[in-house]
Amino acid sequence: MRALDRDQSEMITQLLFGEKVEVILKKHTNWAKIRSLHDNYVGWVDKRMIYYLRDKEFEKLKKDVVIVAEFAQGIASPKESHCISFGAELPRFDGISSKLPFGKFIYNGQFIKPEQVVDKREMVIKLANKFLFSPYLWGGRSPFGLDCSGFVQVVYKMVGIQLPRDAKDQIYEGDVIDFISQVKPGDLAFFSKEGRVHHVGIILDNQRVIHASGFVRIDKLDHFGIYNKEERRYSHELRLCKSIL
Repeated sequence: MRALDRDQSEMITQLLFGEKVEVILKKHTNWAKIRSLHDNYVGWVDKRMIYYLRDKEFEKLKKDVVIVAEFAQGIASPKESHCISFGAELPRFDGISSKLPFGKFIYNGQFIKPEQVVDKREMVIKLANKFLFSPYLWGGRSPFGLDCSGFVQVVYKMVGIQLPRDAKDQIYEGDVIDFISQVKPGDLAFFSKEGRVHHVGIILDNQRVIHASGFVRIDKLDHFGIYNKEERRYSHELRLCKSIL
């Protein structure tokens, strides 16, 4: 999704396979202005990358949705195939195939049913660690490149919790944790610079945090912020911690 209706415009976020949008404006060119239904983000996409649904089709695609838990995995029908990744949605999934309006696609990879996740904290940590060393990409939301808030948003999505897209908005979710000694694995830590929230990470055990900064990495966390051992300095100043799980 781009800020303006042109290929050269800044990428502000990414849509993953199966995520639903509302079309706000269609141009005579290849571009459409859309609103993402999972986080209300608004921007421009190439019209050729979206599939238009009738109301009945849209309602059907809300049923039996699973979330893909593979870095990259193919889905295939007799006519076509697609490569999808972590966080992609497969509706009307029966354990073998997903019935989409444009075909029935076989999927053989791992998946998660968010409503069936019992221990959300444990699952958040497990999923977050799978992204280790994924490269940083402004606006990204996949293992092939993602930013700090995109990383947190996708991990939480996979356990059934929808978060806003940006760290500055995610900070308003959940309950404030007064002391860092009270945090639990899976909680979120927010960081600020010059009074502005600009970074977020997922808290692990033993005073550690996993976050996207250059790449998805694990660093030490204390009441001052994130301490980067390689650089021997604090890279991010702690603003506050929140519990959402």
